[in-house]
This record gives sequence, structure tokens and C-alpha cells, in this order.
Amino acid sequence: MRTARLTAVVLVGLGVVVYSAWLLEFFVPTGVSPTEQPAEDLLPASPLFRTTSGFSGLAFLLAGPPLMRLAPVHWTGRLTASSVSFFGAVLVADAFVPGTTAVGLLANLAFVAGSLSLVLWWPPGWREWAVAGFALVLLTWALVLAASLLGPGHLEGVFTRVQLVVRAAFLIVGIAYVVVMPLPPFTRAR
Repeated sequence: MRTARLTAVVLVGLGVVVYSAWLLEFFVPTGVSPTEQPAEDLLPASPLFRTTSGFSGLAFLLAGPPLMRLAPVHWTGRLTASSVSFFGAVLVADAFVPGTTAVGLLANLAFVAGSLSLVLWWPPGWREWAVAGFALVLLTWALVLAASLLGPGHLEGVFTRVQLVVRAAFLIVGIAYVVVMPLPPFTRAR
């Protein structure tokens, strides 16, 4: 179990760092407006962003099995681990076929399902983080959706980037929980 914990922390941590590579847009010329164009427009703008999306997705995808070993053996814990893997698979697919409308929807669904599952099984103290994260996930999704429906000039770029920050922050909170969570009793004797 300690190996599963270390593997999960390293893979999710690596995934978060590489997922945050979109911040390089402020140093690399992309032609993408950070205020008006969604962050997804970075993928076709530069191979760098497609590559980082694929690598972060692979890290999240591979983090699923060790997280599955650590999560409680009930559907909510399994949903959390599955959501991380599913999010990773969506990012990998987005790296290969950028600009697909379904990718944004699937990524949002993965985060909504994963954050809701944490609300249902994290212990008190941590549950408040999960509730706040769940609320922020829903809020940023609503802001991105509203801005995209309103069309150009409504800060869609800003809202998608805020959404990326919220996702990365929530994943970091998840890493912190994995680091401090007690291991199941049957593993301590080994």
C-alpha cells in the first residue's frame, strides 16, 4: 500500500505539473488571446501544448490503478479513482484530436463526478475541502459555459484558465489527502 501511495502521489503530482504547462502561453508566442479564446485553443496553436496535454493525461490515466488500491472499497471511492483515470484518458484523446467539443464536456463530467464522490466519502475536515472544490468546479463550468454561449468578447479565455487553476488546485488537495490518509489496518502489519 505504501508503494501504491507513493506511485499515486508521484503520478498525480507529475500530472498536475505538466497539466499546468498552459502557463507557458505567457512566455511562448501562440497567437491565442488569453482573455477571449479558450485555453483549449492552445492545443492546435503549438505542439508543445498538445504534448504536455498528452503527458499529463497519461500520468492521470496511470494514477488510477494505485488510487483504486488506496480508495475505500465502495462505489464512491472507486468513482474517485476512476474519475482521475477517465480525466487522463480525455486529455490523451484531446492531445491526439484537439478541438473536439466532446472533450470539454467529458473533462467537466469527470471533475464533477470525482469531486462529488469526494464529498460523499472524505472524512470531516477534508470533506469541507471537497465541498468547496465541488462548488468551484460547478461555478467555473457554469462561467465557461455562459461565456462560450455569449460568444466573443465575454472573457471565455479568462474563465477557462480559471477553471484550469481550480482543477489543478483541487488535484493538489487530493494529493495532500493521499499523503496523510491512514492506510487500511490490514496493510500496516506487512
